[in-house]
Amino acid sequence: MIEIESRLEGQTIELYDLEQKLKPMGYSIGGNWEYDHGYFDYKIDSQNGYQYLRVPFKATDGQLDTPNTMVEIGTPFLLSHRYQEDMDDHAKIGNFSASFNQFQEPEEKDAAFPEKYVETGKELVKQLEAELLS
Repeated sequence: MIEIESRLEGQTIELYDLEQKLKPMGYSIGGNWEYDHGYFDYKIDSQNGYQYLRVPFKATDGQLDTPNTMVEIGTPFLLSHRYQEDMDDHAKIGNFSASFNQFQEPEEKDAAFPEKYVETGKELVKQLEAELLS
């Protein structure tokens, strides 16, 4: 994980507005959100796993699933997930369980981030600042 210093850190915005601005830029809400915090992810590449710019946010009032929730943006960071190339040893087989356990476990949840994409991540943060702080 590589943090990218940004003027976005500490900024407060309505979650709906944040989502409306980030989705057209290619961001999606990461699947591991909770009721009080979450992440917007931008997939930079999928070379030997997935490389993301992740923008964390936390609710400052209310929960993320309620209207008009305000969120505070955290420090953006670069993250790499590397997945196993072979079959997952812990996957469960069967029609019912296959619908839930169809994905491989990460080989490394916080793998080393490829140096060649660090500058890309910094440029993406500059684009975010231009969009959200103007």
